[in-house]
Amino acid sequence: MPFEILMKKGDLKCMYYVYILRSIKFVNKIYTGSTSDLKQRLKSHNEGINKHTRKFRPWKIIWYAAFSTRKQAEKFEKYLKTASGIAFKRKRLI
Repeated sequence: MPFEILMKKGDLKCMYYVYILRSIKFVNKIYTGSTSDLKQRLKSHNEGINKHTRKFRPWKIIWYAAFSTRKQAEKFEKYLKTASGIAFKRKRLI
């Protein structure tokens, strides 16, 4: 029986993602964020909707991680933006 048939509507948990983008034109430009829809968020960055990333378009995803709760994702995103998180990101993730 196909997987879709076994799942009831609403059974699928929403995942939350922390992601790191790198500008294709400006290689030294990195952006860290979180979202529940990774594909749509990358699209909005590349369309210039986000004022913080607009001038460094286009972007590509270089790393991401999935979390089961928004709180976990936001906490990790916040950590990656601290001094020790930036060092961790540079050494281990990018």
